[in-house]
Amino acid sequence: MVVLFRLVGALVGSGLRPRIGPFDVAALRMRVWPNDLDLNMHASSGRYVSFMDIGRVDLLVRTGVFRKVVARGWRPIVGGSMISYRRSLFLFERFTVKSRVVGWDEKWLYFDHVIEKRNGELAMKAKVRGLLRGPNGNVPPRDLALLAGYDGDSPPLPESIVRWREAEAREQTA
Repeated sequence: MVVLFRLVGALVGSGLRPRIGPFDVAALRMRVWPNDLDLNMHASSGRYVSFMDIGRVDLLVRTGVFRKVVARGWRPIVGGSMISYRRSLFLFERFTVKSRVVGWDEKWLYFDHVIEKRNGELAMKAKVRGLLRGPNGNVPPRDLALLAGYDGDSPPLPESIVRWREAEAREQTA
């Protein structure tokens, strides 16, 4: 339930914040609540994934494409992630989720997410791939870029994403 409140808060709050470009970083501040904790009394690993989901919603709203995506009946789907947890987030601790689009291929959009503690320490970093699915199937990532006002090719994908794609291609043929 806390995640639902955060999502609604992000939808409303992000709409009031300045617009950003399609490759800019969207930063969203949050706080760890009791429902975010696991048995070790820090934010659970699953909550970090939820924090990233909300960060991507913030990104969609602030780039001005959220309403256009909803109007077309497109819905976001995550297809994979690589996550490194660095520092724990504790009860009532403030943190910032930073999200940005790094590029795309023929099917997937690739995102960087960083969660920083209030003092700037890195708590988590991740690469996530996702897509939009509409009534007629997967939406080409370039269509989302066009909605955001970008009419160009994807920036070169970072080496870590290139290697991730190669590793998954090898696994599919094995």
